[in-house]
Amino acid sequence: MTVRLGWGLALVALAGCPQKKEPPPRATPRPLAPLEPVREADAGQAVEEDPLFRVVPIPPVGPKPPEGATVVTLDGEQALVGGAPLDLKTARPPLLLVPTEGTYLVQVAPLLAALDDAKVEVWLKHPEADVAWRLALRDEPTFQRWLEEPVPGKLRVIHRADGFELQTNMGKLHGADPNGPTVPVRGGKMDLATLRRGFERVQSRFTDAPDYCFMPSFGMELAQTARAMVANQLSASEAFFDATCLVYPRPAADAGR
Repeated sequence: MTVRLGWGLALVALAGCPQKKEPPPRATPRPLAPLEPVREADAGQAVEEDPLFRVVPIPPVGPKPPEGATVVTLDGEQALVGGAPLDLKTARPPLLLVPTEGTYLVQVAPLLAALDDAKVEVWLKHPEADVAWRLALRDEPTFQRWLEEPVPGKLRVIHRADGFELQTNMGKLHGADPNGPTVPVRGGKMDLATLRRGFERVQSRFTDAPDYCFMPSFGMELAQTARAMVANQLSASEAFFDATCLVYPRPAADAGR
């Protein structure tokens, strides 16, 4: 009888103890579908060439350059204002950077580092159109801190000679060729219409992401990157992401600042 009573009390005690619940399995985010290139038929155009090589042009729309900005012509390693070398101590912000063809990111890196350190308002102008984008300049350390911010999305566009690679918190957005760039060049031209489709795809998933970063390769012409920034624009006043950052290589002598 005593043994039965003991077992009964033990069962009652077990029944009364709260059972530890296993945490629910964490949902795995659904990866973004591969990005298909925009073709003439998508834009309502007649197909004139092999669509594999023909890109659909998009108009260069965007914000107007700020009024009263100091125009800085970037010509190789030179930064000129009215034909004279730029003097940051006397230059009146904001500064409107206008890169010439053949001016590469690595050549202007020292200037970008100086502008970044001086916290100068900087805009980058489209080479052909009267539009420009205000830039948040980030070297490698500040870019890494940006990546670590607890904000979903974090789109970065890696701009290389073979095209654009779009990376997000969930990894790379694949293109038609999973082993190639997300948006490869077609017929030797940047495919900005497909790049815009990529921006739309990412922004529709990460609707609260406030900004994105362009990461040109060191040997990329800055004018080409300025042209590519059109892909973020829907119109002169509407964009997928409100702010644009440019990641630049800080010269070794300044590294670690």
